[in-house]
Amino acid sequence: MSISKRVRIFALEDLDAHKSPQSCWVSFKGKVYDVSAFVSDHPGGEDLILNNAGTEVENIMKDKDSHDHSESAYEMLEEYVIGRLGTEPTTVSDDWEATDDFHPEDTDSAEDFAKTQFLNLREPLLWQMWNANFSKSYYLKQVHQPRHLKESARLFGPTVLELCTRTSWYVVPLFWLPITVNLFLRSLAQFTMPIPTFREAPLFPLSVLSLVSADAFVKTLLCFFVGNFVWTVLEYGLHRFLFHIDELLPDHPVFLTLHFLLHGIHHFMPMDRLRLVMPPILFTVLQTPFTRLAYILFPTAVANGIISGAFTFYVLYDCMHYALHHTRLPAYMREMKKYHLAHHYKNFELGFGVTSKIWDYVFNTMLPV
Repeated sequence: MSISKRVRIFALEDLDAHKSPQSCWVSFKGKVYDVSAFVSDHPGGEDLILNNAGTEVENIMKDKDSHDHSESAYEMLEEYVIGRLGTEPTTVSDDWEATDDFHPEDTDSAEDFAKTQFLNLREPLLWQMWNANFSKSYYLKQVHQPRHLKESARLFGPTVLELCTRTSWYVVPLFWLPITVNLFLRSLAQFTMPIPTFREAPLFPLSVLSLVSADAFVKTLLCFFVGNFVWTVLEYGLHRFLFHIDELLPDHPVFLTLHFLLHGIHHFMPMDRLRLVMPPILFTVLQTPFTRLAYILFPTAVANGIISGAFTFYVLYDCMHYALHHTRLPAYMREMKKYHLAHHYKNFELGFGVTSKIWDYVFNTMLPV
């Protein structure tokens, strides 16, 4: 079945949100009907429809004592069909807890798509999302129902594009740590003397390290620690208010696709080894407004020290995030692994901390595990 021919798929929340005379939806044998235009013309009166708005009406329509319906009534109902109800995802028990060696069974791709009509794991996912014919509510339910494959699912058809979406964990420290060290050294140098141009001192700031005073080192170190703190706030804030912008997300394929690319695919396939850390290109985009703001608010030496501290904790965050999904860990990280996997498998609306729970405590988003 091609995507373009798929009927619109709704969640129970979509049905429940349409209970007024102006927007009245009902379901019948799994199909969804917008009967708003028929409410005032209903032979049994408006109240009979409105009292059952947003619900399954099969029983009430077949109840002869309430209001007997003829075959023509069922034929007329089909004129108002707008889609069907999707499959409700499986829930886990409140006492669910990830084990140290947690690794779920692989998903049967064909069976999963036949059941949900959500995304076909055997085909590139991005084009399916772009042509999506399901509501935001149904998308959020399904994208937070984890699937698992032995290999990474394809986002793109062309291999060149596909490779840009997959990142091994060690790419993050290899790419960002040299930049971080450079920023730290530049901060040290800038607290020591005016920074020369590249032509004047091509090896600067290495050439002035021997001249760094204890005062400059302390200032840079303080800025570095401020950057560490700033990253903890950003880690929580971006995860909660950008990656999980679920309530404010417009119900449109363009925005659902952006959400899927940014974070949805990670919840959809949380054990995918090649999509557990940010591709350098994505983090470059995300960090740019924050580093630009740092240079606007602070002197260059201070900004470089703060950014180096934030970048250091970012590298620790991404590497730890990978470890929480796949590695046998020491005690503290085992606890954080249980906590983070509960965010994926138990309740994605709580537990936004990855490296620590501190801001979940502060903002009351703790997830019981």
